[in-house]
Amino acid sequence: MKMGMIGLGKMGGNMVLRLTRGGQQIVGYDRDPASVDLVEAQGAQGARTMDELVALLGEPGQRAVWVMVPAGAITQAVIDDLAGRLAPGDIIIDGGNSNFKDTMRRAEALAAKGIHFVDVGTSGGVWGLTEGYAMMVGGPEEAVERLRPIFEVLAPAPDRGWGRMGPSGSGHYVKMVHNGIEYGMMQAYAEGFELMHAHKVFNLDMAQIAELWRHGSVIRSWLLDLTAEALKNETDFSQLSDYVADSGEGRWTVIDSIELGVPTPVITLATQMRFRSQQEVSYAGQMLSAMRRAFGGHAVKVLESARQETVVPEVQPGEHPAAAAPQNIPVEAAQPVPIGQQAEELGETGQQRVTGDA
Repeated sequence: MKMGMIGLGKMGGNMVLRLTRGGQQIVGYDRDPASVDLVEAQGAQGARTMDELVALLGEPGQRAVWVMVPAGAITQAVIDDLAGRLAPGDIIIDGGNSNFKDTMRRAEALAAKGIHFVDVGTSGGVWGLTEGYAMMVGGPEEAVERLRPIFEVLAPAPDRGWGRMGPSGSGHYVKMVHNGIEYGMMQAYAEGFELMHAHKVFNLDMAQIAELWRHGSVIRSWLLDLTAEALKNETDFSQLSDYVADSGEGRWTVIDSIELGVPTPVITLATQMRFRSQQEVSYAGQMLSAMRRAFGGHAVKVLESARQETVVPEVQPGEHPAAAAPQNIPVEAAQPVPIGQQAEELGETGQQRVTGDA
């Protein structure tokens, strides 16, 4: 099958590589010419403009374009652009982490033009290139069936790891809840390991425990596999900042639970803990210290200086994350990052903030 891919970053670029290796004809477009060059070198066809992309996809009514760009205004702009270029019967696929309510609205607007809109909640991160992606698909049955060859190559296996969830919006909704669950699982692991790390009497080896739990324990998981790998190098691990980005889905899950009146205390608290990690100083904590000093004359701690951090760049298509330590940061990328930078700019995968030398 021939399909266009807009957005050739760490997700879109890797998906193009997997599809090309699986025998699909993919035309890749990105505003960055170097990204287009990269997928061309891997066997895909490149396009330097949107006009060229659409022209290379064949007959009107049979074309399909996968959009893999940041959720929000950028996704909307790309979809609006495509809507003016495509014809009835063509398909637009949004594989990013869009809000399901936006997806439902976009599907309705595109349906009025006769254009099919398919939403794909995509999970797998940078490992999807080799391991395959889990895909939660929403949209018209006819359009999803036309895209079957694409899903069968991207998935871990043709007969598993992907499926149609329901009408437009359902794919992104299920992916939203998936990420909310991920927040809760990650928080539970982090709290358990912190508790063991704080219990100095036993001098517990965190790496040993993580590796042991991976084999046969009730709480084994891929997240634990990745945790065990991260703990193998204590020096690199200790240099990581405790700043944890949130990419939006945790917030949306909590909001949806409030709107439906469904309690989600674990996901809610895990999301709140990410907010706390993003603060340089907690204003509420300062308020508590001020009150204790005011009513009881208690001693308080005073800030000496703001912490400095740097960013490890996102991985490129075909790469896996290296240890997030200062020695692994290219010199040109090792720039101070102000605390409180928007989580959406940091992203969710492949990019962590670490303590700098300053």
